[in-house]
Amino acid sequence: MTVIPLLLPIVLAAAAQPYQISVNVDLVVLQASVHDGKGRLAPDSRAQDFAAYDDGVRQSIQVFRHEDIPVTVGLVVDHSGSMRSKLREVIAAAQTFVRASSPADEMFVVNFNEQVSLGLPAVMRFTNVADELARAISKAPTTGKTALYDAVVEAQVRLRGGGREKKVLIVISDGGDNASSHSLAEVLKIAGESNAVVYTIGIFDDQDADRNPAVLRRLARTTGGEAFFPKELTEVVAICDSIARDIRSQYTLGYLSSNPARPGAWRAIRMAAQTGGKGKLMVRTRSGYFAGESRPHKDEPSK
Repeated sequence: MTVIPLLLPIVLAAAAQPYQISVNVDLVVLQASVHDGKGRLAPDSRAQDFAAYDDGVRQSIQVFRHEDIPVTVGLVVDHSGSMRSKLREVIAAAQTFVRASSPADEMFVVNFNEQVSLGLPAVMRFTNVADELARAISKAPTTGKTALYDAVVEAQVRLRGGGREKKVLIVISDGGDNASSHSLAEVLKIAGESNAVVYTIGIFDDQDADRNPAVLRRLARTTGGEAFFPKELTEVVAICDSIARDIRSQYTLGYLSSNPARPGAWRAIRMAAQTGGKGKLMVRTRSGYFAGESRPHKDEPSK
């Protein structure tokens, strides 16, 4: 993510009794998923349990929240020819995700083959109705090549129009790309400038020549999400339920970097956590951000 001026309510970690104030400063704001050694969500961590490192320099955590806040979610769904037999399970998984999410969330659909299209009707920017999202996915044809990178860029643009502070993309694809005008480097740069967490679900056969799981892993790792590769198609429903629970259990942490850098430089982030009596915890967050103020992208939403 970029370091951007934010005007938002925050809870000061050091305060004896949490209270809300408004600030207008350059913050590095992170969403972090925390698990114990057995892979279970860790819901009881405190601000003092975390250590944040910006390019190796430890930072003072000044924002700490752990609450189920509304999210803007983009479902990015591959409709290339290889997905034809898999779409039914994908639709069922999307419905499961919606039903496990907060009623206050807002969602949209980006479908893609060699073309990128928006799934919801033009008069409906977002919805949280499972059947509407199912229709948005099912109405697009499954044929042709794969413009994955263009679809992710379009979804990032759409996220900026969302009304929720927290942003998430769920990308369902084989990871291959053979039709985009954007490059992987551009996609990763935009991901690094965004605060959106990206979860990826790789659905492909061993015989699929276009599969590229490395791209899906890299996109998820860069943004603090997770990449899933189900062995059976029927696992996709449970994966989407797991993603919904992960999103609703995340911690929000923020710091003002004390480590000067030239604007536009990539800054690596490392986050660690340990709770007394429970040992070391596993923290998943984005791998870094670009220093300096964000710049608007030239990409505009599709009409």
